[in-house]
Amino acid sequence: MNKKLTILHTESSCGWGGQEIRILTEMAGMNARGHHTILICPAESNIFREGKKRGLETHALPITKKRLRGALALRKWLSKHKIDVINTHSSTDSWLAAVACQTLSKAPPIVRTRHVSAPVNNKASTRWLYQTATKYIVTTGERLKETLAGDNGYDATRMESVTTGIDTRRFTPGDKAAARAKLGLATDRTYLGIVATLRSWKGHHYLLEALQKLTQPDLQLLIVGDGPRREFLGEMVERLNMQDRVTFVGNQDDVVPWLQSFDLFVLPSYANEGVPQSVLQAMLVGLPVISTPVGSITEAVVDGETGIIVQAEQVEPLRQALQKLLDQPALAAQMGAAGRERALGRFSMEVMLDKMESVFRRALD
Repeated sequence: MNKKLTILHTESSCGWGGQEIRILTEMAGMNARGHHTILICPAESNIFREGKKRGLETHALPITKKRLRGALALRKWLSKHKIDVINTHSSTDSWLAAVACQTLSKAPPIVRTRHVSAPVNNKASTRWLYQTATKYIVTTGERLKETLAGDNGYDATRMESVTTGIDTRRFTPGDKAAARAKLGLATDRTYLGIVATLRSWKGHHYLLEALQKLTQPDLQLLIVGDGPRREFLGEMVERLNMQDRVTFVGNQDDVVPWLQSFDLFVLPSYANEGVPQSVLQAMLVGLPVISTPVGSITEAVVDGETGIIVQAEQVEPLRQALQKLLDQPALAAQMGAAGRERALGRFSMEVMLDKMESVFRRALD
């Protein structure tokens, strides 16, 4: 029988989005399998608060910036605790963990998870971090792995693509009318929906411009999420005179009823994506997805089968895709059903946990 592992996750980011959610859901899943997971993050971070809220073992250390203080604090903590493997997630905590481990006589191996498609520079120091200090690299999409191997020359035998897993029991198609009634939404409207942190690269502003060009009178856009672009997007809605067609609903602890209320799901991202969790969640709920070929999105959304892939940062192709599925509800329903089948077979929580458990054991070997 395989021994149970003690897995330390580090996260220096103070933001909130799919990356942080994946860390916490993966920890909970590993705990349910009998492993022991621990999270180290800044006290002021959103993930610290949420980790405590979810009952996960969470410790605060000053690891927000690449400073000696953070490396020493992490080194001191590691010297007092027996850890089998460290899973780092952002640049800063990866550097601090690498430096801390270099000064320990029996340091645990480091697994680095790359959540986004932003390019990695080819500096000697960065190569040391990824190829010497790090034992294994996990990417959240196959294309991200291929880029690191091709553009950076990293050892493909020490990399694994592990798409974020989704709870297939929770994200299911539901009664649309009942979901809308629960949320106080009209039952006779057509709802476009996006679930994403309000960041520039998620492409909300392109969606708003495309919406303005659609003339269907009952069409409404629901924007689920919050973030640094909230004020900008609110001002844009007013400038386009679309206050009666766009609703900002903010962050939601439970996005399932919102997804079940949508007719179409849209994510016009133009950067920094693996396979977005919201896309997978929408597919499991049975929604057709309109998105872009950024990061590893096309590993989930098959153009013409489970949705429509459009060119990033372009309004007109996005408008055309929206119009096509609005005009052809039978096609939209067919794509939604195909998307759910694809997500069930490839992107479950159990698949992710199996792969991550295998990675951690390989890192130990």
